[in-house]
Amino acid sequence: MQLRQAGLRARSTASGAVPCIPVGLHAGAIGMQSALAGGRAAGRGRVATRLPAPKRQSERVRVVAQSVSTLSTSQQLYSSVAVGKPEPLGPSRSGSGVNFALFSKHARSVRLCLFDGEAQPLGEVDCNRTGDVWHVELADLPLSGLRYGFKVAGDGGWDTGARWAPGRVLLDPYAPLVAGRRQFGVRDAVEQFKGKEGSQFLGAFDFSSAPYDWGAQEEAGRPRTALKDLVIYEVPVRCFTADGSSGLPAEERGTFRGMAAKASYLAGLGVNAVELLPVFEWDELEFRRTRNPRDHMTNVWGYSHINFFAPMSRLGSGGAGPEAAAREFKDMVKALHAQGIQVLLDVVYNHTAEADDKDPYTLCMRGVDNKTYYMIDPSQYVQLVNWSGCGNTVNANNPPVTQMIIDSLVHWVTEYHVDGFRFDLASCLCRDERGHPMAVPPLIRAISKHPLLSQVHLIAEPWDIGMYQVGSFPNWDIWAEWNGKYRDDVRRFIKGDAGMKRAFATRLAGSADLYQTNNRKPYHSINFITAHDGFSLYDMVSYNDKHNDANGEGNRDGTNDNFSWNCGAEGETGNGGVRALRQRQMRNCMVALMMSQGTPMIVSGDEIIKTHGGNNNWYGHDTAMAHLQWPEGDADKEALLRFCSQLIAFRKSHPALGREHFLGPNDITWHEDNWGNDESRFLAFTLHHREAGDIYAAFNAHAFAVSAPLPHPPAGRKWCRLVDTNLPPPKDFTPGGNAGVDAVYGVQAFSSIVLIAKPI
Repeated sequence: MQLRQAGLRARSTASGAVPCIPVGLHAGAIGMQSALAGGRAAGRGRVATRLPAPKRQSERVRVVAQSVSTLSTSQQLYSSVAVGKPEPLGPSRSGSGVNFALFSKHARSVRLCLFDGEAQPLGEVDCNRTGDVWHVELADLPLSGLRYGFKVAGDGGWDTGARWAPGRVLLDPYAPLVAGRRQFGVRDAVEQFKGKEGSQFLGAFDFSSAPYDWGAQEEAGRPRTALKDLVIYEVPVRCFTADGSSGLPAEERGTFRGMAAKASYLAGLGVNAVELLPVFEWDELEFRRTRNPRDHMTNVWGYSHINFFAPMSRLGSGGAGPEAAAREFKDMVKALHAQGIQVLLDVVYNHTAEADDKDPYTLCMRGVDNKTYYMIDPSQYVQLVNWSGCGNTVNANNPPVTQMIIDSLVHWVTEYHVDGFRFDLASCLCRDERGHPMAVPPLIRAISKHPLLSQVHLIAEPWDIGMYQVGSFPNWDIWAEWNGKYRDDVRRFIKGDAGMKRAFATRLAGSADLYQTNNRKPYHSINFITAHDGFSLYDMVSYNDKHNDANGEGNRDGTNDNFSWNCGAEGETGNGGVRALRQRQMRNCMVALMMSQGTPMIVSGDEIIKTHGGNNNWYGHDTAMAHLQWPEGDADKEALLRFCSQLIAFRKSHPALGREHFLGPNDITWHEDNWGNDESRFLAFTLHHREAGDIYAAFNAHAFAVSAPLPHPPAGRKWCRLVDTNLPPPKDFTPGGNAGVDAVYGVQAFSSIVLIAKPI
């Protein structure tokens, strides 16, 4: 996530002490195999949180008078009230009814509030306390169709770190489903923003539906692609198909169903993993609660969760609600898996939508138990610790919060069959409850040692606004990292900056300077040149400066160090020379990415020349600025799409690329005797592979052509041209290579070539 408020790159800082490991870290393994084998309806059988055995308090429970007399009485909803049990947290089946359990260490009282499917109140019930958990069981309660929340009261004011909102119905942090407005970005008729309260979000559950049918193919053939073999496609679900050019029915655009409908497109492109921008429930209209410079915006990225367990209900189709959205999410995963595409989730455990103390938005954890769930500055309680840049920082290494995050991750793997996670601003998860860096953060250790989670893909965005941990994120030899240094060094070389050849070569070779420690491998570097935050690939070669005026913040938001070059004209132009150069530069970037050791990631739309009009922080625009325009009938878009798909196919087919080990002298030859010349912008090398054949690549970032004498090919082989980005489509990529090339190759200005050694 871009640190959009600060607009800064994070820097490193020292590490701190290590607290004890939280209890119950192995609870996530319970029921794992049965869940994967049979699937479960949303909200069933989540992992129980292990808590110390406390003293049990009074079992007296009273039913509060219902709020709306015209509705069925609370007594008609359920046959009896029992004290319930403290685990698992959230709603769960219990005999003939439903048990509710909520963690709040500092609360004085908790009430369960029940609502019908239209969020009309039905009644309230006092909860009982066991230790730090509040719970109640309602016999014969309907097993689906209801909504619920909690009213939580406690002692102490803001000076104590508390943020109680006793009259407000709060969302259950463990709610398996969340109900809010029906349509994405459209305020419901009954929805009224009241001061800083914003919208109402309620928990939901579905214990009556049959277990989801994943099918025999999913159970037998779920893709198990290793990290070293992945080609990742980062994509926001909403923006991917929201535009009419997607060709989908209106009710499916911008939804999980829309994503599923494009599975064959993604397979044709050649990617084998999608990294979905956040899909946990978020409030896309959060900016509209009060008058502010961003109150015209709609959050399409989703980096502002209000719950860690529920799929975003408004990414379901046709406004059918959270239960349907959960099924459609599973349908999407199933469809992608059927095409051999793994599903990775971009998860935001570092902060929530509940904001800061200047503009508080009390929805869930803030009012349930602020001191448990968020980092607090003990010297100034009116100020939440803010290492996320978004107003608050989740207290991730506090044992109950650690357990909640573990339970959330296990839930997504078992209930929804996801294949891995990318952790947004993961350095926030390496801090103690006061925000101090930790050398061995309990949460990261617990994930790394977990019997299930250690087997899925784990990717860190290794920075926050105070730490920059690229190459040094605590990893237990299994975590991969977004390699921000790769992005910057490759951008700077490709655009022709002086003194970048050594750094460029290091990144192409797998960033051994960062990752060749202990048992880490080149594939632990997630190589990317563009990401959702920052310029798109086309904008990176079309703009020298950001153009974020539409965001309402005077162009002050978004990063300033874009390492971009407009190729001679700012923005759109009719100049044919500039446009041709941009086409070459986009292809040069893709060639560098696919020729690098490490795991490549491309961004949705880069393969079809998506532009955001120079906006490098377009998170708040549910418009054509953010929506993907599909390429049918656009020759330039279709040509780049063909080039990218063929390049990806070549990478996946050739064992000299994406190696498991760092390159040694027998693996690569650098054709270079000019390393010390900062004015040199030409780099060539040969990757050796005895069985599959050698690969020669050259990159020329000079403004003039370079005549490159080619090395002798292996005996019995000849050099054949696969790629020359200076040639017009379709000659820019020749599948299988052309008939052969001369002994000296003229590599044109701002272009790259790839040759393959074929048998004579």
